[in-house]
Amino acid sequence: MAKARAQVQRHQDHIEVHQDDVKEEDPEELLDESADPLEESGRTVDTSDEEIDDSVAEEISRFEDSFAGINKRYRLINRIGEGTFSTVYKAEDLEYNSYDNRWDIDEREHRKWASPSSRRRSSRRPHYVAIKKIYVTSSPIRIFNELELLHDLKNSDLVCPLITAFRHQDQVVAVLPYFQHADFRDYYRDMKISEMRLYMKSLLTALRSTHMKKILHRDVKPTNFLYNPQQARGVLVDFGLAEREGTDWHQCACALSSEERRYRIAHSVYAQSQQAGHQTSSYPKNDTRNSRRANRAGTRGFRAPEVLLKCTQQTCSIDMWSVGVILLTLLTRRFPFFHSADDIDALLEITTIFGRKRMKETAILHGQVFETNIPSYSEHGHSLEKIILWCTGRTGDKSGPKKELDEEEKEAVQFLYRLMECDPMKRITADEALQHQFITKAYEDSEAEDEMVDLVEV
Repeated sequence: MAKARAQVQRHQDHIEVHQDDVKEEDPEELLDESADPLEESGRTVDTSDEEIDDSVAEEISRFEDSFAGINKRYRLINRIGEGTFSTVYKAEDLEYNSYDNRWDIDEREHRKWASPSSRRRSSRRPHYVAIKKIYVTSSPIRIFNELELLHDLKNSDLVCPLITAFRHQDQVVAVLPYFQHADFRDYYRDMKISEMRLYMKSLLTALRSTHMKKILHRDVKPTNFLYNPQQARGVLVDFGLAEREGTDWHQCACALSSEERRYRIAHSVYAQSQQAGHQTSSYPKNDTRNSRRANRAGTRGFRAPEVLLKCTQQTCSIDMWSVGVILLTLLTRRFPFFHSADDIDALLEITTIFGRKRMKETAILHGQVFETNIPSYSEHGHSLEKIILWCTGRTGDKSGPKKELDEEEKEAVQFLYRLMECDPMKRITADEALQHQFITKAYEDSEAEDEMVDLVEV
C-alpha cells in the first residue's frame, strides 16, 4: 500500500509506511456484492445535529482507542453510513487550516459569493469530512485498489475525491469530503421529470469523468450517489468494488464478429445436444470444460445482464445499465424495482420485462444458453411504457379512456430504452447520454431559470 499512500497522504508525520507483499486475490473473492438495497438505504444518514445513539458513541470511542492519534486530527461526530465493507463517520477536521484544501467544493462556493470580511471569518468555521473505516476483513489488494483509483480520479467532475489515508497496524481509514445530501427514499416518489433530468445529468457527469479514465464503478445505485435536491448536485462515492476496464479479461463471445460467433454456436456442445434430438437443454455426462468465472461484484437488482451471464469482458456499459435501473425506479416510484434473491431470479426479473426471445439472444451473445419453461414469462415481454403505467396505478379502470404517458414521460422512456439495452455494445455511453435530448433539456431549464433571476435583479 506504500504507493497509494505516498501519492495521497496529507499528514506525512507519525504515519508508518510499510511495504506489504500484495498477493493475487483469490477468484472467489471477486464474487462480492454490496448490501441489499433496502437494508443499506436505511443506513445512509445525513444529519447536521450531533445527537448520537449510545451504541454509536461507544462504537466511536472504541474506534478512537484502537486507531492511535485519530482524535488529535479529527473530532468524530456521528456514524453516517454503514455498508458491507466499511463504516463511514462524519467528523470535524481539526487541522483544516494547516493544509491546501482544493478538494473543498462547498468552501470554494462560499468564498466565491462571500464578502471579504466573511471570507476571513470562514477559515474559523468548522469544516467536516467523512472518515471511511475499511473493515480489516477486506483484502489488502482491494484496499490498495480503492485508494489508487480514488487518487487517479482526483479533480474529476462530481466524483468524491480522496483527501488522505492513514494506516495503523491492520486498520486503514480513508478521509473523504463530507457532502450534505438527502436520503433517496425521501424524494424519489415526488420527483418531477424536470428534476429527474437534473439528477441524471449530475450522475452521468460523474460517470463520464470515471469512464474517461477507463474505470468501472461496478456499484452504481442511489446510496452511492449522494444527491442534494436543493442544489441539484450529486457526488459519486464508494469505489470499493471499482476496477479498471480490462482487468482480468478473458475472451467472451460478445467480443467476436457475428460470423465467428455463429460458427462457435453451430459447433458448441449445446448445438450437438440439439442435433442429437434433445428438445430441451441437457447437461453432458462428462463435461471436460472449465467452469466459467467472471466478476459479478455489485448490488442485487442493479447488475447488468452481461454480469449475470458471466461475461468475461465487462466494460463501463455495466454502469449505464445501473443508471437505467435508477431512472426506472424514479419513473415507476418503486424502490427497489428489482429485488431478486440470486442471479437466476435476477435474470428472470429482467425476462419479465424484455421477454424470453430477447434473453435467449442476450445469453447467446455471451456464449450462454437461456431456457425457461415457466409459462408466465411471455415471448416478447412488456413495453417499459406499460410497466410504468402499471406501477403508477394508471391501468385499473378498464371502462374509462385508455391512459397514456405524458410527452415528458415518453421522452424519458425513450432515453430509458437506450440505457436498458441488453446488448452492451448497443447501450448508450455516459458521454452520449449527456447529449441525449432528455438530458440536454436540463440545460435549457437551467438557462431559463438564470434568465428569470437576471430579470429580477435588473
